Amino acid sequence: MPAAALRPKPNRKPSPTQSTAKRPVLLDLPYAPVEKRPLPAGRPREWYVSHNRRLKAMRLAIALLDSGVYLPGQARNETIRSTAQTIGVHPPSDTTCHMVRALMRYSR
Repeated sequence: MPAAALRPKPNRKPSPTQSTAKRPVLLDLPYAPVEKRPLPAGRPREWYVSHNRRLKAMRLAIALLDSGVYLPGQARNETIRSTAQTIGVHPPSDTTCHMVRALMRYSR
């Protein structure tokens, strides 16, 4: 057996990480809206509707994850709508709430 295999490994402590409880949560910080850019012209109206719905669902999913709601089952429509009110967006439709849960399902 080689001598290197017999030597004890040095006791290395893992580097300290910041606890989740100490990390600032999105809802603790003042909401700063993202700079808006014009959407490309010439697309059908349905494209703009679905694009804006996806953006809203993504914002809501991020806010829910930051606030500690990690499972889609925890994100009922009422929870999503109260989070929307907290971050300052209009209350989402049932379709958008469904999309938020779908995004959370694939975020794991």
